[in-house]
Amino acid sequence: KTISSPGYIMVATGTGIAPYRGFIRRLFTEDTPAGAVYKGQAWLFLGVANSDALLYDDEWQKVKEEYPKNFRLDYALSREQENKKGGKMYIQDKVEEYSDEIFNKLENGAHIYFCGLKGMMPGIQDMLKGVCESKGVDYDEFIKGLQSKKQWHVEVY
Repeated sequence: KTISSPGYIMVATGTGIAPYRGFIRRLFTEDTPAGAVYKGQAWLFLGVANSDALLYDDEWQKVKEEYPKNFRLDYALSREQENKKGGKMYIQDKVEEYSDEIFNKLENGAHIYFCGLKGMMPGIQDMLKGVCESKGVDYDEFIKGLQSKKQWHVEVY
């Protein structure tokens, strides 16, 4: 049996990457029932200060090489990259770069997860509000819809 999942979007800052390490291993590198049938796409966003702080990059690159259709990876390096406004590239800026694609995935049933420092959530929420406004979508209703369908997952500290 094959599971054709609409996918997972995983957003992390710093050590918030740890839960995704296990999740991605179970989907792609370990011999698990879930991994054997999963054919969707897992998309990982990691925000850190600079490339020296990238956690588990060797593992992510290996999965990306072995499963190019099923695993995507994007980094937000706040001290090395600039956002579209010329400021520091924070995690919300990197996610916003792909907002149309992410909204499409969410509308088609993808799950979005946030793990890491709780300080990322106001920036994420402000960015999503702006994207919703640009699309003529009510932000509060959009988030409530994701929550009611169990697609919105927040584990921050």
